[in-house]
Amino acid sequence: MAKSLQPLYRFRQASCGPPIFSRIQYRALHSTHSQREAITTPAEAVTTPLPLAQQPSKPPLSLLPLKTLVRSYLINSLSSTPIFLTPSLRIMTLLAHAESPLLNPDRNPILRFLLKHTFYANFCAGETRSEIQRTVNGLKGIGFTGVILAYAKEIVVHKDHDFSSCKDVDYAETVEEVKVWKEGNLKTIGLTTSGEFVGLKFTGAGREAVHRLAQQQPPSDILAAATTEICDFAKASNVQILFDAEQQALQPGIDAWTLHFQKLYNNEVPGKAIVYGTYQAYLRSTPAFLAEHLATASKEGFSLGVKLVRGAYINSDPRHLIWSTQEETDEAYDGIIEALIKKKYNQVLRSSAQTMEQFPNVSLVLASHNHQSVRKAMSMRRAQTITGEKKIDMAYGQLMGMADEVSCELALASKGQNDGGTGMRPRLEGPRVFKYLVWGSVGECMKYLLRRAEENKDAVLRARMSRTALKEELWRRMTGS
Repeated sequence: MAKSLQPLYRFRQASCGPPIFSRIQYRALHSTHSQREAITTPAEAVTTPLPLAQQPSKPPLSLLPLKTLVRSYLINSLSSTPIFLTPSLRIMTLLAHAESPLLNPDRNPILRFLLKHTFYANFCAGETRSEIQRTVNGLKGIGFTGVILAYAKEIVVHKDHDFSSCKDVDYAETVEEVKVWKEGNLKTIGLTTSGEFVGLKFTGAGREAVHRLAQQQPPSDILAAATTEICDFAKASNVQILFDAEQQALQPGIDAWTLHFQKLYNNEVPGKAIVYGTYQAYLRSTPAFLAEHLATASKEGFSLGVKLVRGAYINSDPRHLIWSTQEETDEAYDGIIEALIKKKYNQVLRSSAQTMEQFPNVSLVLASHNHQSVRKAMSMRRAQTITGEKKIDMAYGQLMGMADEVSCELALASKGQNDGGTGMRPRLEGPRVFKYLVWGSVGECMKYLLRRAEENKDAVLRARMSRTALKEELWRRMTGS
């Protein structure tokens, strides 16, 4: 295992430089909130309109139950109002890292009740099998294809994280940490159905895993065996594994581990991936790095699984690694989408010397809350259907509790296109849209909830757009318009 992974680490270091573990003052590089917002939110609150033939027959948010609509509106209002968001973030940070029983939601019943019926209910699946199934069935009832379900256990790495604390871990403790992580992810796969996805974070495997990722070392034999068992079970269950991106201090190691398992599991059915890696378009290195992975897939004959996101770690990733403006991030994201959907290199995703002749098979999860990007992808896919062009395996994904106006528009498009069409519109294959959500106790999910709140802090305009859409739907229902 170690021998087969070593070249990947050398390659990553050579192409992207040494791992960054120094104590960098990231906030100083984002000196104002407006500067941070420029990286992760649209410059203007506009979206590309759909062609008339693709206009939804009714308001997308009409799909949401009233209870969900009201809760989402209240939480979005809080998230898009800095005067409320700042103190809320401080409270959530305290709760996410609390050691006192009084501040632990799993040990304080009053605190647990308040969180579970507000933030937890908006973003998380549940604590028990019955709660999770009820949440998932509710999402499918709305019109979503399924879910991307993840086990909440993870380790959040801060910009001043001391990795030396993860170095000397007792063997018995390592075994137990990996065992808990493995069992949690096996249970997660068991909670999904055929054709759905499971999100997986390597940091949840414990302190030794974090240390090895930080040092860009291969996984231990224990962790490699546990990951293999998870992938084998996913394959047997027809469930896809999405290895999530994490902070750049750990990402080179994650990329190497993920590519290794892609080689093992994505070589049976051409164009059908079981294991996916996550690529963050807000990083300057992503187009070239993805092109290298495509070259490897083409050369070694496996399908590359790509989950494409803009990025969610702007508070901890070094600023110089990120595009300077939102426009640059959008150009990278949309250019990569176009290249993957059309299986054709372009000015953003440029071919390397090894891939001049053949674009490899790919599977894509387009994970975006951006209306423009989603609509561009929908238009390209629709054109391919009409012309009979062969299409890649593709799905759309958004976080539960966020960007419901985008998700519901996709769900409506799926319903409309799968109904056989009309005399003026041919039957089209509807988009597959999934909602990403985590499961676990309220306390286990606090770090995930904190990251969702931090993401909204750096994307206030997007949160305001969602709030406006939710408010308009509430008004429509009250007035009967």
